Amino acid sequence: MLKPIFAAVLAVALITTTGVRADDDEALTTFKVMTPATALELAQATLADCRKRGFQVAVSVVDRFGVLQVTLRDRYAGAHTPEMARRKAWTAVSFRTDTQTMMEETQADKHQSGVRHLPGTIMVGGGVPVEAAGSTVGGVGVSGAPGGDQDDLCARAGIEAIADKLAF
Repeated sequence: MLKPIFAAVLAVALITTTGVRADDDEALTTFKVMTPATALELAQATLADCRKRGFQVAVSVVDRFGVLQVTLRDRYAGAHTPEMARRKAWTAVSFRTDTQTMMEETQADKHQSGVRHLPGTIMVGGGVPVEAAGSTVGGVGVSGAPGGDQDDLCARAGIEAIADKLAF
């Protein structure tokens, strides 16, 4: 027997994915993504904020599909940090939710705990989706600060630094 919350989520997912929408008849769709220059500026602004806080980190920016656009690693950031940053950014884009929230919502006693077993996901704070006009256009991940909450703060500061470029 399905748990009531899971059953409700499944029902909504089936309705929204199988229902006919106005744009289903069109053969092509249009979307926006960050340019490589904007992705680089986001990574640089994020790295700069972490440095101001005294953290040596790696920063990765992915596009809306989770494809890596840029990774920057500060000189003393650990060898593992570029991969951690990329996975945080990918997870945030894939679930369209920051990884700090995902970390909390996928604990062993939570309904969504199984998500932690998906290959490539990482449920550690520091991954944040990048949105523009209500649409996800990419994600940023940070690794190397003393805790995912600090990685998250740096990521959000980086996004704020380029917010004017994301308005459309």
